[in-house]
Amino acid sequence: MNKIERVDAVLNGRRPDRPPVSFWYHFAPECAAGKAAVEAHADHMKKYDLDFLKIMDDNRYPRIGLRDGVISDAGDLERLPVLNGDEDRFGLQIELIEELTRRFRGEFRMITTVFNSWTVLRQMVAPESEKHAPPVIGETGDPRDNALSRLLRQAPEALGRALNVITESLAGFVRNCLAAGADGIFFSVRDDWMETLEGGRGMYDRLVRPSDLKILAAAREGAFNLLHICGRAVDFERFAAYPVHAVNWADRYAGPSIASVADWLSPALCAGLNNLGTLATGSPEDCRREAADAVRQAGERPIILAPGCTFDPATVPPENLHAIRSFVG
Repeated sequence: MNKIERVDAVLNGRRPDRPPVSFWYHFAPECAAGKAAVEAHADHMKKYDLDFLKIMDDNRYPRIGLRDGVISDAGDLERLPVLNGDEDRFGLQIELIEELTRRFRGEFRMITTVFNSWTVLRQMVAPESEKHAPPVIGETGDPRDNALSRLLRQAPEALGRALNVITESLAGFVRNCLAAGADGIFFSVRDDWMETLEGGRGMYDRLVRPSDLKILAAAREGAFNLLHICGRAVDFERFAAYPVHAVNWADRYAGPSIASVADWLSPALCAGLNNLGTLATGSPEDCRREAADAVRQAGERPIILAPGCTFDPATVPPENLHAIRSFVG
């Protein structure tokens, strides 16, 4: 099988010649766009001979219409315009997809990262930052969550409107990404942030789930849409019902385990590697054992071997990543 056939087999519930594998990390800030971004992705694929490419998107949502580039009050929420999905930094990501498509079309599946509307809004209540890190599980007291709680109390209608604006803009962006050549999207969602907000557990379903589904509807023509559940899901089953081809989550440090969902999770499995633990602190043999354990837990289900989130290249030895790739053959 070639790489596309291998991934597609898993997405369609068939056992491939071997488990597909991929992993990803945030490149240096200067590699977010342009030729440097293309080369960073190309070098990563060549170095590890991965089965599909997650196109990183560190270009961020365009902060058009905001005073000082930050959402601080209801007025800022009201000023957000609906975007076509090709403006400003959206355009940089589309250009990256187009160039990667020209270079690699037909070799492997390429899916581009899209953060959901709540993640975008959460980013925009704080100044922009080039810092990236794997998720912190169980974090509380983040100033961004405090800012959103205040906005929910003071301006719920304006906040709802802003989410709708961001949703429409992201839907347009997704359609443009597919037109540029992306095979689908790597759609990042997270619900544990909502637990700290007034309204609690039901807040996600009321505010964010409709937005998630609209964005996924824009991606429905994609051949490979992968849902990434970031952090520790409060309601994993909610996300399991999303219309996607595969689900990626941190089974090792956040749960649930692969074995506990293999019998009922409808989308394909994409998990098994501990980016916060074994990849960073284990030996190559530990990494091979972890990959083998993931395949064992999946049982009769085919699986795509992948980490629960980005790995940190400053702490993860390349030999551990090579060990995982060599494990699958």
